[in-house]
Amino acid sequence: MDAREVSAEDIELEYVSASGARERGPLGRLWPVRFESVRPERRFPAFRGQGNWCGWYWSATCGGHVGYESWLERDRLMLLDFDPLVTGMSSQPFRLSWAGPDGKRVRHTPDFFVRRADGTALVVDVGPDERIGPGDAVKFAVTAAACRSVGWDFARVGSPDAVLMANVRRLAGYRHPRVHRPDVADRLVEVFADGAGLLDGAQKVGDQIAVLPVL
Repeated sequence: MDAREVSAEDIELEYVSASGARERGPLGRLWPVRFESVRPERRFPAFRGQGNWCGWYWSATCGGHVGYESWLERDRLMLLDFDPLVTGMSSQPFRLSWAGPDGKRVRHTPDFFVRRADGTALVVDVGPDERIGPGDAVKFAVTAAACRSVGWDFARVGSPDAVLMANVRRLAGYRHPRVHRPDVADRLVEVFADGAGLLDGAQKVGDQIAVLPVL
């Protein structure tokens, strides 16, 4: 299929609803589904000698766990979780398929579906630049065209900046509600309103061991 000629009716979409029912139909009919709330379209594999690491990341945005199939996907999931414009997301949200040049069905499952605060949607594929082969490039191109046909954005992303991710991984551990203390948070906002050194500001509020996680 020429990606420039893709229409929503050319693409079949299959997903698993929040209730566990498997649904299938043309993208042109199913695109209004709230895919940020669906179950993963496929299970995350786990076997001896596995080369990639699958798992579940607790998302502050979603208030629950979102799956990933590699460390790189986990990193991108963390970055999405920190994005203030993101209000919801799901992993392996659906499988797309279309007729290939030889008539056989080509299938592709994007890594993430993202809902933004303004209601727009973003479909994300994650993969190191150096590992994107010709076949993958074609799938990404058709997926991007399919997304455009229904008004979604599409992004194929690689490895994020190492320093950025080091900071994000450190901060991510403190985003769970269990470390939030409203009274301490209110006081911290006051202390840092005009700027302050990290430890100096924390010590003005209380014991830094108790205050820093909230900060």
